[in-house]
Amino acid sequence: MATFDSIPTPSCPLVRSTSTVVPPTEMTPSFLIDPKNKSYKHQYANIYFTRLTLLRSAVEERARARWDGLQSEPLHVARVLDIVKSQLCWVIGTVYMDMPLKPNVLEDIGRDHSIPAPPPREKFYCDEDSVMLEDESGRIKLVGNRVSEERLVTGVIVAALGMETPTGDFEVVDMCTAGPAIFAEEEILGSDAMDVDVDFSSTRDEYVAVISGLSIGSPSPADAQIQMLVEYLTGEAGGPEDQQLASQITRLIIAGNSLSLEEYNEEGEDEKRPRKFGASTQANFSPHPNLALSAHLHDLISALPVHILPGEDDPSGIILPQQPFPRAMFGKAATFESFYCESNPAWLRVRCDETESSIPNEGRTSSSKSNHPPVTRSLLVTSGQPVLDMYKYLPTPPSSLVSIAASTLRWRHVAPTAPDTLWCHPYRDRDPFVLRQTPDIYLVGGMPKFGTKLVGSEDGSGRAGRCCRIVLVPSFSQTGVLVLVNLRTLEVQCVDFGVEGLSAGGGEQRPSGDDGDVMAEG
Repeated sequence: MATFDSIPTPSCPLVRSTSTVVPPTEMTPSFLIDPKNKSYKHQYANIYFTRLTLLRSAVEERARARWDGLQSEPLHVARVLDIVKSQLCWVIGTVYMDMPLKPNVLEDIGRDHSIPAPPPREKFYCDEDSVMLEDESGRIKLVGNRVSEERLVTGVIVAALGMETPTGDFEVVDMCTAGPAIFAEEEILGSDAMDVDVDFSSTRDEYVAVISGLSIGSPSPADAQIQMLVEYLTGEAGGPEDQQLASQITRLIIAGNSLSLEEYNEEGEDEKRPRKFGASTQANFSPHPNLALSAHLHDLISALPVHILPGEDDPSGIILPQQPFPRAMFGKAATFESFYCESNPAWLRVRCDETESSIPNEGRTSSSKSNHPPVTRSLLVTSGQPVLDMYKYLPTPPSSLVSIAASTLRWRHVAPTAPDTLWCHPYRDRDPFVLRQTPDIYLVGGMPKFGTKLVGSEDGSGRAGRCCRIVLVPSFSQTGVLVLVNLRTLEVQCVDFGVEGLSAGGGEQRPSGDDGDVMAEG
């Protein structure tokens, strides 16, 4: 008589690890737009002036520490117009990239609309680009090899050391940016709780799962992969090892592009009708993808908390910061308290409480005498528009998507190209994209490939060993990749749901190393 192997089961019941959302502090950035301040009558120049004011002191401090000891004793010039010819000096200002291939709204308005607009360019970069440094007094052109090595984009606040040439240009010999800010959770992580002698080999670390680009409703939907994803996160799929890992996932973050733009014409409308400002074909959203998304969210929220951000393709305002989705559009899923509609970008503070460590060990449960120390992590999450926009400014190689994301931490600004080539709200007296703190985890959704990198403090202001984990989250509909980030060690894992022959990815398992420049090259 034939015998069958028993189905493997966990040696003890699995309990999902938990984490809690910590209330924001005074330093926590907020990307929500108050209705009383939602005005579009202000000029965008206010953002640049505010940005320069907020970051000038940080740039000046690092510049003095870097250049005050030079034998030539360079002079600090307060304004661009105060630069003295043939004298070594340094000045702080805002970078402006003068690029012939960059879109010009005035040219777009003035062109003949009877002729179809050219397709958008993949890159603005060309050999004829020039770099300007400006402040409230004026503008000067920066030249020299050091300028091209810095890989700058419009809107970055820098200090330039050099000398004005007879032709009126400023020849740069060195440059300095604000550098990474202090870590948001430094005081909490520096407490005595982190010095407890813990046997991490016998602990259950908590994870946060991140996906982006479900693109429900696209012509090539990844319905099978999405259903596999839901079953995995709810613990209904996989073997004991898969279920063990799934039980350690404390929450899910959906970083944009959950729905897909469906472009179609109603009642035989002419496809060649004039389009304003080079916009694509009129976008229409079918309600059926939203119903499918709501059903998947309802299944997920019954098992773990879910945070959802709007993206470029979602039915949300196109200007940054994108405001949270209305909860009413998600049906029964909106009734759960563990369902969070976030802005884009979003800043989350997640705390893993102190728990007793216990894992299955050869058929029995072993409890560690040491407890898991509590840990709080700050997460900065975007749907990817700022990084993709800055990608157009820079040559690739040597620049890559992950190196651009790392540069935003050095510049202390999430979206420096806004409002030049990236639409954003016309703030009058603040710039919410300025980073006053460095997050522990920086998640960037909507990327074509997976990538990751650890970025530490440059100036030694942070505690020894402190690093920010940058993670580029690829489109799930194209790659079938779910990213898991360990909230305690900041290690990254990828779970691949790609199936050969289906729409969402397929092929070999995605690596999860630190060489982000290789994995995320454009």
